Amino acid sequence: MSSLRDGKVPFTEAGISAYIDRTARNVVQYMIEKNLTVSAAESCTGGILSAAITSVPGASKIFECGIVSYSERIKEEILGVPAEIIDGYGVVSAQTAEAMAKAVKKLSGSDISVGITGLAGPASPSDALPVGTVYVSTAYKDRIIAENLKLYELGSFDRGINRLLAAAFALEAIQKRLGLNGN
Repeated sequence: MSSLRDGKVPFTEAGISAYIDRTARNVVQYMIEKNLTVSAAESCTGGILSAAITSVPGASKIFECGIVSYSERIKEEILGVPAEIIDGYGVVSAQTAEAMAKAVKKLSGSDISVGITGLAGPASPSDALPVGTVYVSTAYKDRIIAENLKLYELGSFDRGINRLLAAAFALEAIQKRLGLNGN
């Protein structure tokens, strides 16, 4: 499976956007064929993943919902992320991403769901984590997996590129969980 980490996709807005478009088409087509549904709970990406999926013709057959839960309050009140998770691990953590994925899966009844939370930048004095710390979690078949993307290891990117990369990696995570060969 092709991956963003293999160096074949230029880390530019155009390069990542083209990769997102290709990957979203592959995911949607596969999910239509397999009669599967997807949902997303996004924070730092602000709906980029949901927009990418719904830009593909036929996505209405597979896309249940996307929730942009940017604030801590919405994560707790709408998604039901326990305050104990946010207080104990932080809003940018594997545990929060997992809780987001689990919650949107339960709310939507989708087959697979994604939770994304992270620091897209720029850094603030209160940020204990480096910019580019992004967690993507997928919930599928009663198993939740979270990954720290560590975008800062790939380079020093601006907010826009970090957000695009997070959405692209979330699409890769969906592909991987479904056993779909990539681009």
